[in-house]
Amino acid sequence: MIEKIGIRKIFDSRGEPTVECAITTDRGSFRASVPSGKSKGARETVSVDFAAAERSTETLRKILAGKSFSSVREFDEVLRAADGTPDKSKLGGNVMLGFSMAFSRARAEEKGISLWLLLRREFFSDTEDGRKPSIFANLINGGAHAASGLDIQEYMLVVRPGERYAEDIALASDIYHSLGEVLKKKTKSKALPLGDESGYAVPLADNFLPIALLEKEIASRKLGKKCSIALDCAASSFYRKKAYMFGGKALSSKELLGVYVDYFKKCKYLCAIEDPFAENDEEGFSALVSKVGGKWVVGDDLTTTSAKRIRQMAGKKAISAVIIKPNQIGTVSEACDAIAEAKAGKIKTIVSHRSGETEDAFIISLARAGGVDGVKIGAPAHERISKFNELIRVYEE
Repeated sequence: MIEKIGIRKIFDSRGEPTVECAITTDRGSFRASVPSGKSKGARETVSVDFAAAERSTETLRKILAGKSFSSVREFDEVLRAADGTPDKSKLGGNVMLGFSMAFSRARAEEKGISLWLLLRREFFSDTEDGRKPSIFANLINGGAHAASGLDIQEYMLVVRPGERYAEDIALASDIYHSLGEVLKKKTKSKALPLGDESGYAVPLADNFLPIALLEKEIASRKLGKKCSIALDCAASSFYRKKAYMFGGKALSSKELLGVYVDYFKKCKYLCAIEDPFAENDEEGFSALVSKVGGKWVVGDDLTTTSAKRIRQMAGKKAISAVIIKPNQIGTVSEACDAIAEAKAGKIKTIVSHRSGETEDAFIISLARAGGVDGVKIGAPAHERISKFNELIRVYEE
């Protein structure tokens, strides 16, 4: 039974305010903090400011205190009924998600099982398939995440899982630091600025050069079977007046398509590209899927962790993979439904952090519960380390 609930203001990795929600039961107090995010899709749920979050908490206190719930879905349905809006603008998607995550932890404690196992049993098959996700580590930042002049927002190292995540993370960290030394020499800098996700935020000559630098790191270590490269273009951020402002030129969707196809031809290690076109340019996505069969064309702003949008975009063959960010949709059950919808449509799944992150590592348990294909958790440094450590703990439990 829920005895009380509470909320407090905390600050994310960018120093921006966000919320931590708490639920107290006879088993203890269970907390969850919600990332804010910087680069957001237009279809995401609404996040409210702290004053509104406090009012929402007071509303929910009257509804939840003294009540018992037999499942996460039942709890979330009460939250959604109390909000009653399509975008969660009454209570705030950030507030709803915080309490949904906190209740999930309370429910796991009540059942005496791990959080990931609780979520697996409630929302997915109870059979462990042994799948371990690849690590997507953002090593070079551009776009809205850094003042580097690069149009592409994230250049990621992808590490395929081995027997132990500790070794995979150590490899990613070694490449991260080695790349830093290369960039220091190239930019003649003693210290390198970092972006919102702790990736290097240095000015480079063009949008392809970071790909070439990562490719050289992989090739020199003979890691072609272990590592690859992924991009998050966040193309909505450079879409202006029906044109893509890319590489100092105004490109049509078709012209930008040609650039990406050329990137895949030039770099054999490039395996995935996220949000290559603006969030309403479904034709651009579909055209790229048809041109680069076998590579991951990943929806994020296009799909915003919505089971309905994922189903629609899969039907249009606009994506072959999808990002899952719980705070885009506002409850744990809806995030799980998005994973299930993607898997039903044979779409690859990548559970992801946000640019404005907290140290809460809930998404790692979500990843194992859903048997996803990738986890995207930034550079192996600073505030992101908590999620890398949780990856080891949860998957080696």
